[in-house]
Amino acid sequence: MARDTVETHFLEAVADLKMGTPRDPSRPVREGSTLSGRLCLDLYRLQLDSRLLDIAARWLREQDQGFYTIGSAGHEGNAALAAALRVDDPALLHYRSGAFYLTRSTLAGRLPEQGIRDVLMGLTAAAEEPIAGGRHKVFGHPELAIIPQTSTIASHLPRAVGVAFAIERARALDVPAAWARDAIAVCSFGDASINHATAQSGFNTAAYATYQGQAVPILFVCEDNGIGISVRTPRGWVEAAANRPGIEYFAADGCDLAAAYDAAAQAVAHVRANRSPAFLHLSTVRLMGHAGSDVEVAYRTQREIRADMERDPLLRSAAMLVEAGLVTPEELLKSYESTREHVLRMALETTRSPRLSTAEEVMATIAPRDEDVIAKISPVAAEPSVREKAFAGALPENDKAMTLSQAINRTLSDALAVYPEMMVFGEDVAKKGGVYGVTRGLQKRFGPARVFDTLLDEQAILGLALGSGVAKLLPVPEIQYLAYLHNALDQIRGEAATLSFFSRGAFTNPMVVRVAGYAYQKGFGGHFHNDNAIGALRDIPGLVIASPSRPDDASAMLRTCLAAARTQGTVCVFLEPIALYHTRDLFDEGDGGWLATYAPPTRWADTHVPIGRARSYGDGRDLTIVTYGNGLRMSLRAAVRLTQEGYSCRVLDLRWLSPLPVEDLVRAAELTGKVLIADETRRSGSVSEGVVAELVDAGFTGQIARVTSSDSFIPLGEAAGHVLLSEEEIEAAARKLLS
Repeated sequence: MARDTVETHFLEAVADLKMGTPRDPSRPVREGSTLSGRLCLDLYRLQLDSRLLDIAARWLREQDQGFYTIGSAGHEGNAALAAALRVDDPALLHYRSGAFYLTRSTLAGRLPEQGIRDVLMGLTAAAEEPIAGGRHKVFGHPELAIIPQTSTIASHLPRAVGVAFAIERARALDVPAAWARDAIAVCSFGDASINHATAQSGFNTAAYATYQGQAVPILFVCEDNGIGISVRTPRGWVEAAANRPGIEYFAADGCDLAAAYDAAAQAVAHVRANRSPAFLHLSTVRLMGHAGSDVEVAYRTQREIRADMERDPLLRSAAMLVEAGLVTPEELLKSYESTREHVLRMALETTRSPRLSTAEEVMATIAPRDEDVIAKISPVAAEPSVREKAFAGALPENDKAMTLSQAINRTLSDALAVYPEMMVFGEDVAKKGGVYGVTRGLQKRFGPARVFDTLLDEQAILGLALGSGVAKLLPVPEIQYLAYLHNALDQIRGEAATLSFFSRGAFTNPMVVRVAGYAYQKGFGGHFHNDNAIGALRDIPGLVIASPSRPDDASAMLRTCLAAARTQGTVCVFLEPIALYHTRDLFDEGDGGWLATYAPPTRWADTHVPIGRARSYGDGRDLTIVTYGNGLRMSLRAAVRLTQEGYSCRVLDLRWLSPLPVEDLVRAAELTGKVLIADETRRSGSVSEGVVAELVDAGFTGQIARVTSSDSFIPLGEAAGHVLLSEEEIEAAARKLLS
């Protein structure tokens, strides 16, 4: 293949290098550095491999055999970072981390060809690629402690902070974890990405924790090439933005391998010894454009492009080796050509590897679940003596019937008692016990290491959960209101839900995200405290969405979600209807129809609720009302009135909004031939749209109608009643279908 200007410049400049006085390769490659000549030579070879992989990526794209051309050229100095770390330090990497990946692969005892082949298989979307299996080009490997990241906008930073947090928290809880107890987390990113809200959340969370004396052993690494695609980063901005309390700042020329290694070693030593964060600022260049399709001359001058080529880290490493007398220019040129031929030959061989060929193959890693395993684990309780201690002798099954809020509280207590790696956290969940008292008393019973308050940042809360989950802990974060979840939805959509998919299940982030949601609160409301928008959750592949309405269902479903998370790595969102938290009655004041007794562990297996199974009320043959959440209580009340008038109704509580209980839904629909969907969410993007689609797809030929809330935000006070689904509307729609 033809050589571009970067290659040509490198080869011409190497040919002009002059030999220096030979040094002992065991000694520093130059005075004042800790990088030995031998290690410098090894790292140069890995830098060269990384550069040639970028060239191979462009060639593969020209042949229509490669699908990714964002390269690492100009960032090869991150090989020094990899060398300064241990191979068991978890790493969440920038997408220009080719040299880092190859270096860690080699330091872990793998052959250089193995790392090269890994990257090539990612470029060609080969099904045998060891991390994503042809689903994406990512840097990751379970045996190298590299957690794959697909992000280009630093959305992995909150997770990285969570990984660092989890390393320390696992030690405090004395539970098994994925990483060594003295490991540190490393997270790399570009200079443009530091401006994104997720990056700011990561920095702020680490600083916030450190400010309070908490250990957060994380190394942030900004590889600053001065430009984000075509937008320049102001000079001095990265250093200014890195100035955070409690985060130590280190800087070096990332194009100078020795300087980068020395700074990285100092930063790593600081984080490892002090268990506190550091920010390593590596000044780099970007060669060969942002990607293969990028025409740099459209926004950069030839002088600027030439200046970057003069700082080429591969060239500067070659010059350092020649100056140290460790290799001749002729040897470097010969090595370049032979390695280039070798890498391109491997690239050609990789194009013959099979690719994913069916939808089933593509989707196999999204969220695999073994329902039998979940059913076996879900009923497991702590030893009787442990439960006695957890509940201070007042076992919940011996208590009177309880509300939804109380049932969730007791179930969380039982889970904390049986799962030592489980943590409950979020805003106000500890001493206060949550805005609605759902977590009241948990911190007192289980301690601040397992039940704790976080800063007011949903991205940080979910980031802690993401990092804890991938570290083998069991996080149960709380998002205070459904509307607040949208502030950080990409932490679920882009990070949590994709990890298993892009790692073939090698990495998972189990979690159960508790969310107080929906509307109908009396005397308290407004848009941000009454939100009925869940469409953005329902379209996330593999995400499990539980929506219990009754206390007994909440307990069983929460146990199911925890078991699925713990054994399958499932990501669950547990939607709790705020308006039903403290509801006691169903029809008349004092009837206690919305209360339920707490099942003892001996009955948990019998009351297990599998993911995707609905619950039916009544055996009517005239009409099926399909509903969930607050709609269940309204529908049951409407159905009783209709029954009193001689109509025969049944009510189906979906309970699971993703996956929908299609089998139960179709069966209930066919029993009556008429279906009314009572959906409290908005008409557009609603659950009812999915229900209708499932019925039609299943070939249901009966009548279908739906009533929903309006396509409106929810206003304050009584005005909310004008846009929310009402009991009267359900009843009127039912009569219309029955007439």
